Amino acid sequence: MPELSKEQIKTEVMELHQVMQEKFNYEMKYIRPPKGEFSQETLQETNQLGYQTVMWSFAYEDWNEDKQPNEETAKKKILDNLHNGEIMLLHGNSKTNTNLLDTIIKEAKNMGYEFKSLDQFEK
Repeated sequence: MPELSKEQIKTEVMELHQVMQEKFNYEMKYIRPPKGEFSQETLQETNQLGYQTVMWSFAYEDWNEDKQPNEETAKKKILDNLHNGEIMLLHGNSKTNTNLLDTIIKEAKNMGYEFKSLDQFEK
């Protein structure tokens, strides 16, 4: 995103906004910069477009489809790093993640964690 012009940022973000509205009836108000790459200018531009930038507090190398960890390793890494207020970044292209997601959610809930939308977080 930092390499894009203000006009390119606006075009890409607003096209995504439109798709989310049309396909899911969801009005975007939060944005995560692709790859977590941002600059003061990109933050300012997305803020002026009405978005709040939200980053993650946990991620691991799950995006690389050629280097997927085995399920037991991934599960341990995810569960060992749970923390209050966590914003977990898991990529949907990871077969490991899709296979584990139900188990991760159930185990996290059994550990006393709750899942909330960003709107439900205490500010």
